[in-house]
Amino acid sequence: MRFMATDVARATNGELVGQNAHLVGASFDSRTIQPGQLFVPIVASNDGHDFIGHALQRGAGAYLTSRQFQGRTAIVVQDTLKALMQLGSWGRDKLDAQLENRIVAITGSVGKTTTKDFVAAALGDQFRVSASERSFNNDQGLPTAILNARDDAQCLILEMGMRGFGEITRLCDIARPVIGVVTCVTETHTQRVGDIEGVARAKSELPQSLPSAGTAILFADNERVLNMASLTKASVLTFGESSGADIHVESIRLDGQGKATTDVNTPWGMCSFSLPIPGRHMALNAAAAIAVTGALGADIFIAANALESAPITPHRMQLRLLKNGALLLDDSYNASPVSMIAALETLGKMNARHRFAVLGLMAELANPEDEHKRIATMARDSSIQLIAVNTQMYGLPSRSFDQVVEELAEIGDGDVVVVKGSLVAGLSGLVDRLISGA
Repeated sequence: MRFMATDVARATNGELVGQNAHLVGASFDSRTIQPGQLFVPIVASNDGHDFIGHALQRGAGAYLTSRQFQGRTAIVVQDTLKALMQLGSWGRDKLDAQLENRIVAITGSVGKTTTKDFVAAALGDQFRVSASERSFNNDQGLPTAILNARDDAQCLILEMGMRGFGEITRLCDIARPVIGVVTCVTETHTQRVGDIEGVARAKSELPQSLPSAGTAILFADNERVLNMASLTKASVLTFGESSGADIHVESIRLDGQGKATTDVNTPWGMCSFSLPIPGRHMALNAAAAIAVTGALGADIFIAANALESAPITPHRMQLRLLKNGALLLDDSYNASPVSMIAALETLGKMNARHRFAVLGLMAELANPEDEHKRIATMARDSSIQLIAVNTQMYGLPSRSFDQVVEELAEIGDGDVVVVKGSLVAGLSGLVDRLISGA
């Protein structure tokens, strides 16, 4: 999205210092800043103001600041995060006419990012689509995703995370979605909201925020999600394997790599598709994309065809071939008990001589000891060799990255390894080492 520094000042009630400037999008990470972007320093565990100089060196066109002026073009505000959210709301207004109510928000305990990727792919041949980058789904990520939308966007697809009560409502105030997808409610991030009922309450803020002319798309196989139908003013569509689902997944067939071929019966006809990544659960995420397509009045058959080559955000059920001939299933971005079970089930369905699960910590659980031991029991019962990385929660000796790399150097053709853990475990770094052989 193109805008001026004066636009930023007006939207944020800030003071422009220095020359006016043409800007293209925004970033809160100086390491990824692109020429002409607005740099937004966030004050968190690190103070982003310390990186303004680096952002300017990389070509930032201007920056927000609540500290001293550091030259070039700045917009001085009281709170940079609040200003970013105000600017995101301004950007949503700027796109309003051309979007024509095609604003999709996606939340849920698991599957948000992959569902977002599937929705973007399903609609990409029919509209000019802009979608959240990676997992930009919080107070800083969502407005940044809006500001980085293409100028000619006809459809905006946004992911919404949950770190406590009121966050999704706040994000909806910025994005004003018309279609809202809730993928699942599970015991994920329960530390933030008390228990699974708290998770359901927090996630329900999305359907509650939809307008009466909107559509809530709810996962029919999860009772807590299905109960949200009574909380929204919007129309409701359901998806899943339940016989009463509006978008009914009638069959899911897995090949030797665990990739699903799916038949889906919808109000707009029956469609089928084969997915490019492993996981039975991925078929349900893709069914949500078909539901969004139909709700927007677009062609579900074009969408189904597009799903077969959908680009997926890295570190989500990605198959990689290691130098020693083994297959690596990289699902290292994040983990919860439900997604961990899905990954192990997928591994168990894949053609393999030996199966290994390299697992890190699952964070932010109310009962972490029980949940980790449950996963360890499942791996053992499925004849999967579990290797615990930097944690003893699985009841096994903890291995370092070096030890894992050394241990897996002995495997080869016909072996399959899944790597998975919460973001704090940093297992994407281990994946990089396994791929490089270093």
